[in-house]
Amino acid sequence: MSAASVERPHGDRPLIAEANLLMDRNPGYRVEIIGGQILVTPPPDGPHAEALMDLAFVFAAAGLHGSESKVVQGIGIWLPGTEDYAIPDLSLVDADYRDHHAENNCYAPVCFRLVLEVTSSNWKADLRQKVKAYAGAKVPVYVIVDRKHQRLHVLTDPAGDGYESHRPYSPGEVVTLPAAIGADVTLDVDAILKAGRTEAN
Repeated sequence: MSAASVERPHGDRPLIAEANLLMDRNPGYRVEIIGGQILVTPPPDGPHAEALMDLAFVFAAAGLHGSESKVVQGIGIWLPGTEDYAIPDLSLVDADYRDHHAENNCYAPVCFRLVLEVTSSNWKADLRQKVKAYAGAKVPVYVIVDRKHQRLHVLTDPAGDGYESHRPYSPGEVVTLPAAIGADVTLDVDAILKAGRTEAN
């Protein structure tokens, strides 16, 4: 659904107008603009959705979906650049995120504490272009559930177009996320990767 195309015609923003048209023509697809390029992601498969829900439950159980912060799926983050925006699979945002509405149904990066992607067929974008995009937006923590390579990546300390700390974790390891997100959150890498595993993995 593309409420953004109703909000404003975007005649002065041709990429956004094209992205909104693609969303209207391809229901269920995620359309983003990263580095001035339109990125179209097909609808998620069942294991992708299962891993995402498991993660949402972990964050909520830690008390992060309450009066101080919210755990949300599929909301846009307005990125530095003329028309760039991304739609992370899962985000941890400040509870007042609605006060930070930017445009095109996106919110300012300042209210994002963490973004998380579960890789799909275009996994390279999550591991490359989105690293630059989220670092450039100064998102403090970026977590990638890399189903292609069976790893979980935790990136912290954004600097320029990258993160100063990028740690991949393997099945069998346990990840403790930075306390700066607002609570103690521990992730079982094996359980997350198993939930997201497809027959092709």
